[in-house]
Amino acid sequence: MARSSFKDIIQSDTPVILDFFADWCGPCKMQAPILKELKNELGDQLKIVKIDVDQNQSLAQKLGVQSIPTLMIFQAGELKWRAAGLQTKEILKEQLNSI
Repeated sequence: MARSSFKDIIQSDTPVILDFFADWCGPCKMQAPILKELKNELGDQLKIVKIDVDQNQSLAQKLGVQSIPTLMIFQAGELKWRAAGLQTKEILKEQLNSI
């Protein structure tokens, strides 16, 4: 399967959560199950893309990711929301509902 470009991923009409993480990051490990639960609840209404900052340094830099986890919600190519640090499922649902 060909890798989608970043631009293709964020052009989706379906909201896309980008999860900037690293394997060595404790809070990132805590964020993963929250995102998984959210995906289980919302199914096709949402896409989640995990981006390892160690392997994608230029993208992280371009988007100004300075701490991890950093979550961003894009829809139709537009950044709708972003936050650094561990986010609860409730906060994420609230943001998705407002889009």
